[in-house]
Amino acid sequence: MTRDIAVVAFAQTDVLRTTDELSEVEMLMPVLHSVLDRTGLKTADIGFTCSGSSDYLAGRAFSFTLALDGVGAWPPISESHVETDGAWALYEAWTKLLTGDADTALVYSYGKSSPGSLRDVLTRQLDPYYVAPLWPDSVALAALQAQALIDAGATDESALAAIGARSRQDATANPHAQLSGPVRQGDYLVRPLRTGDCPPIGDGAAAVILAAGQRARELCERPAWIRGIDHRIEAHALGVRDLTDSPSTRLAAEKAGAFERPVDTAEVHAPFSAQEVVLRRALELGDDVRVNPSGGALAANPMMAAGLVRIGEAAARIHRGASDRALAHATSGPCLQQNLVAVLEGEPR
Repeated sequence: MTRDIAVVAFAQTDVLRTTDELSEVEMLMPVLHSVLDRTGLKTADIGFTCSGSSDYLAGRAFSFTLALDGVGAWPPISESHVETDGAWALYEAWTKLLTGDADTALVYSYGKSSPGSLRDVLTRQLDPYYVAPLWPDSVALAALQAQALIDAGATDESALAAIGARSRQDATANPHAQLSGPVRQGDYLVRPLRTGDCPPIGDGAAAVILAAGQRARELCERPAWIRGIDHRIEAHALGVRDLTDSPSTRLAAEKAGAFERPVDTAEVHAPFSAQEVVLRRALELGDDVRVNPSGGALAANPMMAAGLVRIGEAAARIHRGASDRALAHATSGPCLQQNLVAVLEGEPR
């Protein structure tokens, strides 16, 4: 890397079960105003804009173009979009800043899961020839992964329940969380997963601002410097993967420099309790690492934004001095298929 690039601001919505009264633009605009206000920047000051969302959630093609109304696309802006979680939009913006073509970037993502059946919608990301025609939904596939972990002796149902309880207890300090405090483990959705092992369905949006070099120091008292970031993908066919492991996460972490020095905080995108077990092992996170102090995806999982939120939450802890070196992880696809890892650091205090 030839330039130092940092997250200098982060904002997110409250994650709500439904936002029927709001369009995507109306949900997004307060977040964009908030993240810009934290730096004093205006839209015209942003060198590059990149967004993440999914047309499948919106139910119409090129839905992201409507969201540009919230950004303000006139005068013309340098803009791009990724059809996935906003964490990958941040990766594109990071590479753009590395080239020197821009000094600042606005990254945002959003998703409204409430209008349709999310479990059915997510089947469309599966192999279209052999798996998708069977309509296995996201919870059923996560249950296969959880059962594989239990069969391998890596966890059990009580340990999974403890992960959910800890996550939602930590979320009591997060005003944006959808679920917090004591939450019943509930009935089985798909064995061995109960409702407490699964993420809530909700609508939400998030945004971050990146800046390079001295510009980052001008915009933020303690920037969260991106010391490394990488993303990798598993084989598409679930039958050729070991669902109890995540080699793509391990490789992304290695390339991002996560194993060079210990981290004190990890925001991992684990929508299901069993996936935290897999990620802890792949990322070599010991008991001394604070995992998901925000509550993680088990407390709030806005589709297409939850991964960007993990990066934003890790950066925010560095901004306020609660962390010095943090790891952030995002995932997309069934059973941790695609994984992105970023390592963030604050300057010595």
